[in-house]
Amino acid sequence: MSDTPPDRLSVNPSSPHYDADVLARGVGVRFKGEEKTNVDEYCVSEGWVRLAAGKAVDRKGNQLTIKLQGTVEPYFQNSEIAADSPD
Repeated sequence: MSDTPPDRLSVNPSSPHYDADVLARGVGVRFKGEEKTNVDEYCVSEGWVRLAAGKAVDRKGNQLTIKLQGTVEPYFQNSEIAADSPD
């Protein structure tokens, strides 16, 4: 697996940009130089993030988000998980 996070990633399982293996490693996002913990989706090449808008949900139960433009810097919080670790 690569040491750099993907260009675009989502935490929503119904999104085409969802990747459980990458999310299992722990991805952090710095947006405009500030650490964000409520990121729902990001795109580095287009320079935007979708952030959760409080606890508001739509009629289908999905969390409402807002899209903000700016510099996006994703990084891995944890080192790569060893595949052969004993359980």
